[in-house]
Amino acid sequence: MTKTVTEIQNIVNQLAEKINAPSYLLPTFSSPIGDATPNIEVDNLGLYNYVISERGNEYERKLTSDLNDLLYWIFASVTFSMACDYELKNRIEEKDCRRIMFEKQEELLGILNEDWKEKEIKEHQNILNNNPFDDLAGLRATYCGELRTKGISESEIDKLAFEKYPE
Repeated sequence: MTKTVTEIQNIVNQLAEKINAPSYLLPTFSSPIGDATPNIEVDNLGLYNYVISERGNEYERKLTSDLNDLLYWIFASVTFSMACDYELKNRIEEKDCRRIMFEKQEELLGILNEDWKEKEIKEHQNILNNNPFDDLAGLRATYCGELRTKGISESEIDKLAFEKYPE
């Protein structure tokens, strides 16, 4: 049986409480703000809609009849934001920031649902297959900034930065 928007909102609030998710990270329910905050709708066919729009333009709409899918979409987004905040407060310069972010997001999702954690681990693996960890990227970027202030050309900056901090 399809849940109402109010029932979904209650479930989301209960889950959010388990991980101390700030309310500003939660979606809206049937009243989009239009600032790219996800909005949750239930359509006339009983499908759950996860909608992202900004300034009247819809950028994403995912549809499902499975409440579990909808909840995963919501909390994948919420926990990603929480993990980014956590990484920023616990940054390690010589570590790819995604190492900390991915681990934290997986931990938070695991508190809510072990299947969601496993699904996110697979998502992270797909990302890393195409874009492996680069633990020196932050140091390289800082060094590039220092070289730019000295008026060095971009091609020379890249060469020097990768010599000092190789991939």
